[in-house]
Amino acid sequence: MNRRYFDNSATSFPKPPEVAAAVRDYFDRVHASAGRGAYREAVESRAILDAARAAVHRLFHCGPDDHVVFTFNGTDSLNLAIKGLVRPGDHVVTTVLDHNSVLRPLAALAADHGVRWTAAPVDPCTTRLDPAVLANALEPRTRLVVVNHASNVTGVLQPVADIAAVCRRHGVRLLVDAAQSAGHLPIDFAELGADMLACPGHKGLLGPLGTGVLVIRGGVERELRTVREGGTGSWSEEPHQPDALPDRFEAGSHNAPGLAGLRAGVEWLLARGLTAIRAHELALCERLAARLDAIRGLTWYGPRDPHQRVAVFSVRVAGYEPGELAALLESRYGVLARSGLHCAPLAHRAIGTLERGGTTRLSAGPFTTADDVDAAAGALAELARAAQPDIAEVRGAV
Repeated sequence: MNRRYFDNSATSFPKPPEVAAAVRDYFDRVHASAGRGAYREAVESRAILDAARAAVHRLFHCGPDDHVVFTFNGTDSLNLAIKGLVRPGDHVVTTVLDHNSVLRPLAALAADHGVRWTAAPVDPCTTRLDPAVLANALEPRTRLVVVNHASNVTGVLQPVADIAAVCRRHGVRLLVDAAQSAGHLPIDFAELGADMLACPGHKGLLGPLGTGVLVIRGGVERELRTVREGGTGSWSEEPHQPDALPDRFEAGSHNAPGLAGLRAGVEWLLARGLTAIRAHELALCERLAARLDAIRGLTWYGPRDPHQRVAVFSVRVAGYEPGELAALLESRYGVLARSGLHCAPLAHRAIGTLERGGTTRLSAGPFTTADDVDAAAGALAELARAAQPDIAEVRGAV
């Protein structure tokens, strides 16, 4: 039985072969901590980090004054941005679609520092955020707006440029959680209008686990406090964390082998082009949406227009709990999906699935094929028919 991977929202698989080769090369040939020595291997380790940073810079079309900071995952990036910027007594606006990597840092700030936050509602059908609704949620003490570019539950793409315009008019900083969009579609950091963009390295960027990125618009770094301090290999005589970037926000030894792999993943994306990758994903969205629509007893969530979404589809099938459905998809058909609340409880409350155990999610990537989509949809159709033997398929077979 073929194993068909549909959990790219959690971590991408497979990776380009160049990623594993870069990690192996680091261990076989470099094996040194960047900035911790003047010998050849340490210098080369620094060069690997510099090349990885330059590749991410190119990927997001960053300007000459923008900064790329490496972290250990997307959650680490979001914590640095949120806790580095928000002060006691501030107000923050998110949406109901945000991930726990945003909600939990805010809950901690609320408990410890009196920070207040508001989760703005989204359209109940498309789950898109109306910028006017966001504007109404802003207060005089609002310091930060956080929005996920693409939902890990409904796949919806938010109108970030319009949201950024609202934030600029009100003098509020904007942090974009690009965990589900980075590497899946072209992102121009300047055109996006955000002040910061956070993402993991192991999802759409195709790098290893244990890598993350925070892009900071030039000048905004002066407003960010550090959330950890330590060795940098620079200004070692100073008792305080250096002010220079990226050292200011990259305390401790880097995950250099992981960043070597991240560089390879990002360069793979650059070589193929994000426009082509997005076109492939749009075709998968159209194909899967059409087949899901034909299955009686199946409900799926988010916008119907493929241009307003990424290839993340949450489904429920009458007669099955989400975990049961995921288990049957794997055991009978080799389709690997994720069930549950996907670390986004407010999103599931918004679509009415919180009290019902969430959904079963299928998420595609650059190596997902049309045949994979057909196999997954066919498996869902068979399971739906098995749970409803008295209901005939009247809208066409998958």
